[in-house]
Amino acid sequence: MRQLVPTHVPDVDPVTAYSDMPAAVGRPGVRLNMVASLDGATSVGGVSGPLSGPPDRVVYRLLRSLTDVVLVAAGTARTENYKPALVYDEYVEARRARGQSDAPRLAVVSRSLELDWQLPLFQDAVEPTIVITSADAPAAGLAAAREVCDVIAVGEGSVDLPAALSALADRGVRHVLAEGGPSLNGALAEANLIDELCLTISPFLAGGDAKRILSGPDLPGPISMELRSVLEAEGFLLTRYRTVRSAPLT
Repeated sequence: MRQLVPTHVPDVDPVTAYSDMPAAVGRPGVRLNMVASLDGATSVGGVSGPLSGPPDRVVYRLLRSLTDVVLVAAGTARTENYKPALVYDEYVEARRARGQSDAPRLAVVSRSLELDWQLPLFQDAVEPTIVITSADAPAAGLAAAREVCDVIAVGEGSVDLPAALSALADRGVRHVLAEGGPSLNGALAEANLIDELCLTISPFLAGGDAKRILSGPDLPGPISMELRSVLEAEGFLLTRYRTVRSAPLT
């Protein structure tokens, strides 16, 4: 894997490019990781796997190894068959040195709570999977979730994502890795909660009507992002952008 930006390095350790974690005041820093085709598709046949490849998977494992919590929408968790995060042996020592558990926790965002609570995602987690929902979510779903999960219920009518991140901070979470889908990403962007975007540009054309990495209403205005690094391997471009903020977050 070679680094193209900020300087050319013929053979770079990806840890060098990604260990500079984004931070925020009063909440965890949020890093968004997505893969997209050359024509902007985030999935093929409804899943992201066909767009991935060995370089993207290396970065996927690395980003998970650095975070405290992996945040995902319920629809993406179902479609992509999410399970509890794996312990990657090559990263365990570094995680322990940073005071982290051996693997990150999963946090699933769901307003409806129409989830199969018998799935491994909920039943096999070493630390309970976190479910983030609204305070007025269906009572039966809340009761079922609380039997097997750590539940954060914030907002009415929709999930209050800033309040959810504050609740994660109260649990000692410093870093969150968001993995989609596009509607959750759009909601995070609308709330100005994305601190960094790690976007793999896959060397494929996908066509079809797949969503872009963000989906939802127009943002109040374009979010300015600064290019921090670009790595390349096997035709994949692994880019990293940091959000430009005019004032510190509070």
